[in-house]
Amino acid sequence: MKVSREQMVANRRRILQEASRLFRERGFAAVTVADVMKAAGQTHGGFYGHFASKDDLITATVTDALAGDGSGMDDIDTWTDTYLSLLHRENADQGCPMASLAGLMRHQTPPARGAMAEGLDAHIGRLAEALPGDDGAERRRAAIGRWAAMVGAVILSRAIDDAALSNELLRETRAWIGPTQSRSIMDHEEDVRA
Repeated sequence: MKVSREQMVANRRRILQEASRLFRERGFAAVTVADVMKAAGQTHGGFYGHFASKDDLITATVTDALAGDGSGMDDIDTWTDTYLSLLHRENADQGCPMASLAGLMRHQTPPARGAMAEGLDAHIGRLAEALPGDDGAERRRAAIGRWAAMVGAVILSRAIDDAALSNELLRETRAWIGPTQSRSIMDHEEDVRA
């Protein structure tokens, strides 16, 4: 029985969603093609109609997972709070793919690493656009520092069993980043309005 083009697209989408969830939850090495296909409700044999290999699946999954549109960044402080939350820490399989997968990427193929680099660069660009200021280079620098601190805090908070230290990592990183609009910027805006 031939599968329609629309069904093939839907099947691929489901495979990528389940692969992303499983890779975030268990890592690349611990997840088999059979695990992904079972989670996607498909047969193992159908895998090769979508991907040439597990490495191809990993590259496609990283590309897909990092293809976000930056939604939620319109309120950068709320977005930062949500990212550095206990809920995000506890739900790695549903959370940020960079925090879950970045440490594993050094063992992956050049195409997968390239997909991570492209996704990272695009995310930094979206974050820089969401930050205040007129100087694009300064906003990019701030976006890189902010994003590195946020991802690092989530990775470290997930890496330990000490709940107090884990919570402190998230809380103190958020405090260190501070509000997006510094007091002097807000004061200046109030002066301009007056």
